[in-house]
Amino acid sequence: MSQVQQRVVITGLGVVSPLGRDLDSFWKNLEDRRSGIGLLDTLPLDVIPVQYGGQASCFTGDIGDFGPLEKNLQRSIKKNQKVMCREIEMGVAACQLALHHAGLSDPAVRTPERFGIVYGSDYIITRPEEYADGISACLNSEHEFQMGQWPTVGRPQVNPLWLLKYLPNMPASHVAIYNDLRGPSNSVTIREASSGASIVEAVSAIRRGAADVMIAGATGSRMEPLRALNFMSTEPMAGARDNPSEMARPYDITRDGNLIGEGAGALVLESMDRAVARGAKIWGEVIGGASSAVGNFQHRTPGRDAIRLAVGNVMRGLLTHASAAGIDLDSTPWHVHGCGKSDVQGDASEASGIRDALGSRDVPVTAAKSYFGNLGAGSGAVEIIASCLAMEHQKLFPVLNTKVVDPRCPIRVSTGSESPGDAFAHVAYSSQGQACGVFIRRAG
Repeated sequence: MSQVQQRVVITGLGVVSPLGRDLDSFWKNLEDRRSGIGLLDTLPLDVIPVQYGGQASCFTGDIGDFGPLEKNLQRSIKKNQKVMCREIEMGVAACQLALHHAGLSDPAVRTPERFGIVYGSDYIITRPEEYADGISACLNSEHEFQMGQWPTVGRPQVNPLWLLKYLPNMPASHVAIYNDLRGPSNSVTIREASSGASIVEAVSAIRRGAADVMIAGATGSRMEPLRALNFMSTEPMAGARDNPSEMARPYDITRDGNLIGEGAGALVLESMDRAVARGAKIWGEVIGGASSAVGNFQHRTPGRDAIRLAVGNVMRGLLTHASAAGIDLDSTPWHVHGCGKSDVQGDASEASGIRDALGSRDVPVTAAKSYFGNLGAGSGAVEIIASCLAMEHQKLFPVLNTKVVDPRCPIRVSTGSESPGDAFAHVAYSSQGQACGVFIRRAG
């Protein structure tokens, strides 16, 4: 079937976030404008220079956090949690929740060869504790490390399965194995742009006839100590405030940086024909996606113009897809879900790229990072789910804490008084200049 003929819809949503891990709680917190930013209790705050962030406290790793599972699947996941770091656990949980939400958790209703997964993650850093026993075994009486002893004395003390806990392809691998998904499988690691890229590839797999159903999304965390330190040393961070919930302020003239967070999201994507035939609830239709990468070879990170160009390229691509699908972008209400990191330079560049593509169109822009900070690769999937729910409830959540929009951000920042409309464009970018986005319209 050709790409023009094959329509792809969303039939399942799964989320693990600072706002909750069930859709009702997640939406209620957005609707009530309740922030998920608070004091962190999973990091050594005596050595980490940031005290606050978006912690997914709703996820403890208990098997109940993975949603309703039959007993054999529960046992399989529990057995393999010893080779899952927290990011992988959250990703697996989001996928299992999405499968249940789509009504596809029963193996009897799935065709394994026609069901696949494309899932994203951050670059997952190995915890130093994995090597602690081996290093201790190689210390002499003066506590000096003896490198010559490592091959025979130290290395045997390291768990031979340690690497499985941190490989970025493991969320997709675990989910495919647990659910016997034998269709296309892939993993994406381009930071905040990972979620959009995974959805684009999953949609492509369905449109080219390689699968009927795909899981897509991503997981991410800045909460592991080394990952947090790395993020804080390479990204501008928000300064502390008396009220931590006010620290994330996308596009506001007083914004001063990112907040660390953690979370995961997953979407079940399905051919329209199959979804309609089985009477599935449709949460949206993926019209198309676009990506761009613009680097600045003179500096370690891309400059403002590079990010503006990358975001603008993505937005123009999404609007082209929408127009080709017959959507009148001038008369049909819709919204943009921006990346909104609260980065002084990044927000201005992103907003300028969005405006370049929109031209004179007056479209509201929201940003869920104002509720939970930067979830890394998991941000995009969680944000896309938020916009799908906004369309479902026909209520657009505002950008929290943005009181005075920076003149350098030439967009209409949502105040919560606007309608989400019948469609939205989501765009995300990494500080390395990678950008990706998707255009989704309301079912019906």
